[in-house]
This record gives sequence, C-alpha cells and structure tokens, in this order.
Amino acid sequence: MQVGIVTLFPELFTQFFKTSLMGRATESGVVHIHYEDLRPHGLGKHRSVDDTPYGGGSGMVMRADCVVAAMDAAATALGEDGVPAHRILLTPQGRRFTQVDARRLAEKPKLVLTCGRYEGFDERVRSFVDEELSLGDFVVTGGEVPAMCLLEAVIRLLPGVLGNGDSAREESFSEECGGLLEYPHYTRPVSFRGMDVPEVLRNGDHAKIKRWREEQAHARSAARRPELLVESRGRTKDQS
Repeated sequence: MQVGIVTLFPELFTQFFKTSLMGRATESGVVHIHYEDLRPHGLGKHRSVDDTPYGGGSGMVMRADCVVAAMDAAATALGEDGVPAHRILLTPQGRRFTQVDARRLAEKPKLVLTCGRYEGFDERVRSFVDEELSLGDFVVTGGEVPAMCLLEAVIRLLPGVLGNGDSAREESFSEECGGLLEYPHYTRPVSFRGMDVPEVLRNGDHAKIKRWREEQAHARSAARRPELLVESRGRTKDQS
C-alpha cells in the first residue's frame, strides 16, 4: 500500500512510523509513506496556506488552491500507473470512521489523507476528495492525530503486519465477532486481589470456552454498545 499524507507538520508522523507495528510495516515495505508538506504550496513571502473567511467570522480558513495543489502532488508522488489514489479529508464533519471502513480502505492500493488546521477547509476542497471521515463527535487542533489513528487501524489489517493473523480476526468489531465487542481476556495470576480467572477458561473444554466467549461478547456489547447488537442483527438478516 502507498500512502500520501498532506500536512503542515510532517515531523509529527516520523516517529509514529518508526515505532511498533507501523515501524515494522514501513521497514518491511508493506506500506510506503510519502509526506506532502503543505507549506511549499503556500503563497507569498510566508508561504501562507490560509486566509480570512468571506462573510466574516473568527479564525482562518485553509485555501482551496493550496490544499488541492498539495493533494494533487501527493497523488502524483504515489506513482502515475493509472491507479488513482483514494482521497480522504479528515474533518469533524465527516462520516464516522468504523472498523468496516478500516477493512474497506485496507483493500485500496493508494490513499491520500489530508489533515486540516485552523477553522477548516474552504468548502471547495470537498469537491476534490472521495470521502470525508471523522473519528467521532469531538474537535482536535488538527487532522494529524486522527490520520494516525485511521492509518494504524487500516495498516494493521494488511497481510504480514500483525505477527498473528488471528489477532485481527478475533477482536472487537471484527466479522468473526459479528461486529460486537470482544470477550474479556485473562492471564496469570489466577487470583488477583480477590478476583479469579473464570473456571471455564481453565478447564480445557474448547466448546465451553467458545460458548462462554460468545455469551460474554454479547453481554458486554448489550451493556456498553447496544447499537452494535442492532447492526449485527441487520447484517445477519441481509446475509440470510
């Protein structure tokens, strides 16, 4: 996979892509990262990429000409082989990113993520992307941290990134778990401050363990994320 990141702060990503699974993915060549610094695409002596909003209001707005030029440059840097890059804008107004999106995007050979700052993007930028995504109903200073979260969710699903391929198949929101939250995990010691590992996990009966885990995943989802049960039933109905 090839990834282009359009940002005013490329240095925020460098350590992230040297560490843990992301470091392994880049070092092994599973993913190639290209940083497209927005500043060289800016205008004037100070290479400004923002300007005051028409109609008044607080803050500054990122200029469409500067941002789109950077997105185009990032897409070109990923190779002109006839395969278009899938362009993503990270904003609080985007559709909420989910594990389903992570699996979908993991199938894309090229991604270009554009990270906003200030009061956001000139509305016309939206005409040059394939989709807008958000991590949730909250606002952060810029799109860099959301971009890291999104990319980690996607890249860890690529073949060869996780040491154990079953890890991604048996976790919260996975298809194997029916889109529900994952079951509880335990390890040594057996007893800790009056709390014991459930006996069913220690008796070696794999059928009972599987049933217990399914029951726990269902109960935990019902208690913490009841909407997941509705979505899971909807997917089951669609598949029948």
